[in-house]
Amino acid sequence: MVENFIYYLGLVLVIIGAIMLANRLKVAYPIILVIAGLLISFIPGLPVLKIDPELIFIIFLPPLLYEAAFAVSWKEIWKMRRIITSFAFIVVFLTAITVAFVANSYIPGFSLALGFVLGGIVSPPDAVSAGAILKFVKVPKNLSTVLEGESLFNDASSLIIFRFAMVAVATGQFIWQDAATSFGWMVFGGLGIGVVLAFVFLEIEKIFPTDVNMDAILSLVAPYVMYIAAEEVHSSGVLAVVSGGLFLSVRRHEIFRTSQSRLRGSNVWESFVFLINGIVFLLIGLDLPEIMVGLNKEGIGLSDAVGYGLLITAVLIIVRLLSSFGAVFVTLIMRNFINVADRNPGMKAPILMGWTGMRGVVSLAAALSIPVVMENGQPFPHRDLILFITFIVILATLIIQGLTLPALIKKLNLSDTGGGYLSEEESEHFLRREMRKVAFRYLDENYKERRSENEYFSKLMDRWEQEDKEDSIHKLSEEAKAIYFETLEQQRIWLREENRRNPNIDEEYIRHYLTRLDLEEERLRM
Repeated sequence: MVENFIYYLGLVLVIIGAIMLANRLKVAYPIILVIAGLLISFIPGLPVLKIDPELIFIIFLPPLLYEAAFAVSWKEIWKMRRIITSFAFIVVFLTAITVAFVANSYIPGFSLALGFVLGGIVSPPDAVSAGAILKFVKVPKNLSTVLEGESLFNDASSLIIFRFAMVAVATGQFIWQDAATSFGWMVFGGLGIGVVLAFVFLEIEKIFPTDVNMDAILSLVAPYVMYIAAEEVHSSGVLAVVSGGLFLSVRRHEIFRTSQSRLRGSNVWESFVFLINGIVFLLIGLDLPEIMVGLNKEGIGLSDAVGYGLLITAVLIIVRLLSSFGAVFVTLIMRNFINVADRNPGMKAPILMGWTGMRGVVSLAAALSIPVVMENGQPFPHRDLILFITFIVILATLIIQGLTLPALIKKLNLSDTGGGYLSEEESEHFLRREMRKVAFRYLDENYKERRSENEYFSKLMDRWEQEDKEDSIHKLSEEAKAIYFETLEQQRIWLREENRRNPNIDEEYIRHYLTRLDLEEERLRM
């Protein structure tokens, strides 16, 4: 037991070291982690890391999806909803169908149902991989929004396909009427359950007294409750977590009501998601030797299995590229009939969108969740081959697309129109000016007569004229500090309202200033 604990602790240190190396090399960390896991797996004498397939989704997916939903901007998602919906649902369905027919045609013994199982597994691109790569290069705002929004919903659509295909493999039949009814319940039931439970968590935060630690723990528990509750009634746990996360994201200041809670919650989630992502990508490499043993039992040669994996990888890349260009052509046609958001998409954007199809966390979780034995006692057909193909797809897309994506972005030299928002300089000037007005207006309306009574209060008023008056802030009396905190809260209220009513301000800058206000308050309290 102690030896295993040391091994697991060592894996955590490997994750940290691999990510440090990736940052030093300016390479996406999922690539380094997969290779590190693969190298570690060939070290003799190490214990085999096994996780119950039924627990894969529950352990990893809820927090990753919730954090992603909490981080995106609903305003931007809604603005780009047309193309996000296309990539998250239509492109995923087309990809899964194509993979199913190709696998059925070229892989011996692969039924069409097994093809759809594989298609559901490998069809969704991984947001973590793309995000890790895009961290080193700048892409236009609209494209990054599409990639973030797509990643929230394509997991749900692919896992719905995966679930129906698993039923077809187990029962040997597929009834369209039942599938349509189940699909409707999974989608709308999942969305509804997520929103309802998010509302319940919001009310709990409002009604009951909580502290900083309770707020952080409740935020960690919420996605698991949403996911498990939805899955228990056979709806989509993924959509429940996504809808609940989006609902609470818009109301984050009602959940984390103090600056300390918001800052602590953000730090907790960053560390938690960092560790989970690292474990998942390391698992991809660590699991390969066991998969290869299964391949030998199935009598499938390594070269054949690698060939199948590369074939499916090629299919995924081609389908996504064709879909990206297809979306452009549809836009060019539809702009003659309706007012579309992007009237001049060009040809560079679809190349980039088509090349950001790295697979990762969700594909691995889905593949590992396939049971070894079905309910009828029979082994699940070609389970290890499906796992191996998934591994090859993840590894190949991470290396081929992941390593070349930064160079491709620089080569394309896409112009950033800012997504229709004010520039960073314009936003900075506008927000600082208006926040100063809010502070002055509040102080003049409520505490104007106090200015002559207290020299420190006068310095507080002067704070909004000059940003570097650190000494004046540290000398404030407790009474003046309390008033200062009130002005900070008024600025927070104005920023949130401005985000809702002003379509020209990027929410990223709004959140930046909200965080600055929280840091300012905590600095003064300490």
